[in-house]
Amino acid sequence: MASDPEANPEAVARAIVLRQLTNSPKSRLQLARKLAERKVPEDVAEAVLDRFEEVRLIDDADFAEMWVRSRSQSRKLARGALRRELADKGIDAETAEQALGQVSDDDERNAARDLVARRLRAGIDLSDRTARDKQTRRLASMLARKGYQPSAAFRIVGEVLDEAFAGEAESRRAAGPGGPEAARIS
Repeated sequence: MASDPEANPEAVARAIVLRQLTNSPKSRLQLARKLAERKVPEDVAEAVLDRFEEVRLIDDADFAEMWVRSRSQSRKLARGALRRELADKGIDAETAEQALGQVSDDDERNAARDLVARRLRAGIDLSDRTARDKQTRRLASMLARKGYQPSAAFRIVGEVLDEAFAGEAESRRAAGPGGPEAARIS
């Protein structure tokens, strides 16, 4: 538990929990794991965690809402991936669903579209079926790793690639018959 055998186990547990919460918000399970790792007796750990919950320094619902907000914005994770992360952190299904309610279908779709648009490689000839298929697989795989359903991932990638292709075609038409070079020469 601690290097000092005379240390009060409850004081040690409180210090560990406070130190952990200073670094970043944590769920009750994460803190319980940390206390077990530091060999704090289970009954002492439970008492300390109960007290911290009582004074609202530990609140799994607040933690889940903050986690979902942060990870959905910064990492653009889909609700499925966020649900798994919350479960890994000991958040019960009902609390997780309440927190996930702040991410709408539109938010999720827009985040996926933004990710695909940012990761779309410039200079790819989207009229070349092989290159387009390769790009589609690469981008859909990236979305799948972020927790998006395969059907949604392929649909969103297809939409973004169609828009990019239409934009390229419009640029070529606007440049005129000789292409961009002819437009600059005249």
